[in-house]
Amino acid sequence: MYKILIVDDEAKIREVLAEYAEFEGFESDQAADGMEAVSKCRQTNYDIILMDIMMPKLDGYSAVKEIKKIKDIPVIMLSARGEEYDKLFGFEIGVDDYVVKPFSPKEVMARVNAVLKRNSVKNAQPANSTLKFEGLEIDMLGRNVYVDGEKAELTPKEYELLFYMVNNKGIALSREKLLSDVWGYDFYGDDRTVDTHIKMLRSNLREYRKFIVTLRGMGYKFEV
Repeated sequence: MYKILIVDDEAKIREVLAEYAEFEGFESDQAADGMEAVSKCRQTNYDIILMDIMMPKLDGYSAVKEIKKIKDIPVIMLSARGEEYDKLFGFEIGVDDYVVKPFSPKEVMARVNAVLKRNSVKNAQPANSTLKFEGLEIDMLGRNVYVDGEKAELTPKEYELLFYMVNNKGIALSREKLLSDVWGYDFYGDDRTVDTHIKMLRSNLREYRKFIVTLRGMGYKFEV
């Protein structure tokens, strides 16, 4: 049975989501602010977290950063702020999905199931080798990337994107294909999500950004 942590300063929202989660067969736990969420994550193992952003004591973004230091738990952000900047910042710190309030609890649970499915597939992928392309080294087992011997600080999504492109090197990948296979078919994003993450990934790869080739009007390709 999956265990979900629901973090929101509004008790009614927590209760509604907990009710739907339990109906779906999840075991649920709740926290009223970011500090309580971090404390609970230190003591308990959760399979996924629903995290509000605007909360007292410690906001959702800060809580996610602290949690990611101790455990790699998938996170879906819940927020009344739907600006693109807020979403992209969430993805930069390792958030898996972003739901804007007001939302349908059914939609939230559909996204929860989608993230858990993607995460289980990701964890099941064989990762027992290290790939090298000139000074770019990709450690599949450790999920680390090194640029000229120096570890690159990639977000989880940047790593997944690079891993997917390397696994399909030499193949033209449309933005739609990348969205569906890396983010999931039910991810409510657009082409700009892919372009933004490609931009950040290229920046982290420095001179080896050259391996990520832009296919004008179509998408990208990893080519050595």
